Amino acid sequence: MYHLNVNDRSIGTDRQVFIVAELSANHCGSLDTALRLIEEARKAGADAVKVQTYSPDTMTIDSNKDYFQIKGTSWEGRSLYDLYGEACTPWEWHPQLKRCAEEMGLVFFSTPFDLTAVDFLEKLNVPCYKVASFELVDHPLLAGIAATGKPVFMSTGMATLAEIDEAVRVLRAAGNVQMALLKCTSAYPAPPEEMNLRTIPHLAEAFHVPVGLSDHSLELAPPVTAVALGASIIEKHFTLSRNLGGADRAFSLEPHEFKAMVDAVQTAEKALGRISYDVNGKELESRVFRRSLFVVEDMKAGDTFTEQNVRSIRPAHGLAPKYLPEILGRRAATDLERGTPLGWNVVI
Repeated sequence: MYHLNVNDRSIGTDRQVFIVAELSANHCGSLDTALRLIEEARKAGADAVKVQTYSPDTMTIDSNKDYFQIKGTSWEGRSLYDLYGEACTPWEWHPQLKRCAEEMGLVFFSTPFDLTAVDFLEKLNVPCYKVASFELVDHPLLAGIAATGKPVFMSTGMATLAEIDEAVRVLRAAGNVQMALLKCTSAYPAPPEEMNLRTIPHLAEAFHVPVGLSDHSLELAPPVTAVALGASIIEKHFTLSRNLGGADRAFSLEPHEFKAMVDAVQTAEKALGRISYDVNGKELESRVFRRSLFVVEDMKAGDTFTEQNVRSIRPAHGLAPKYLPEILGRRAATDLERGTPLGWNVVI
């Protein structure tokens, strides 16, 4: 059983799935929109809201060189600096966003992209951290996050097993004892056929940590499937409306969609239950409709039981069908009407 603790919430195996609404760039540059996102995330069933803490200058440099131009994604044609300038969450918003989330009973945390962001978030006293897939290979950043002593959720998009192992070792060497790994496909949006969710139980087995899914699709099936495979954390990008624009709109769920996902995940949790062969609840009520042995023709005392006058039929008020071979050839102890459940008291 693998667990970590965020505030008073235990997250991991055998615990309720922890649902994270990733706000990312979906504030579209408006603090009011960011605050509304938090309120709607709570209504939709999120347990936590997450932001990203960076500026264009902490992510890259402003350069026209070809290296810094985006190709092959929905952001093609833009420079990294331009994209991050549009998408970043202003640092001065963070205290108000955190206060708003916590007043609504939500966990508020962030993804820092450099050590200055870690220092800033430590002053805010966030309860945990997220490592983005792209930063999994930034070992100095991982060590700085781990040194805070707080739980870490680390996405594994694009990473080989060896790279994940290296990252886990860096965190543990720096003193991290609470970590979760999130299966992630770093495509935007992510096609289901590239998700390989069967990796989830392998991650748990390989690293002995809670596992989850950071999902960049608009589908509801992947989170449900992930939970069935052992995921205890689901992270999805969240927007008020894809029509508002925003850099992440193509892979962000609207409130009604997020709520449908939460409902589906919680239903999947209930359905998974535990290993059990107990008969209880509604099943006990249904037992009466099993088959049993009934007299299906009028019989006189002394008549022989045969396949013609005794049958296995529903409901279950007579002897179990397994006793039919013992009944055949024996005689009735009394007169029996058609439709009488057969019991040992009328068999001689």
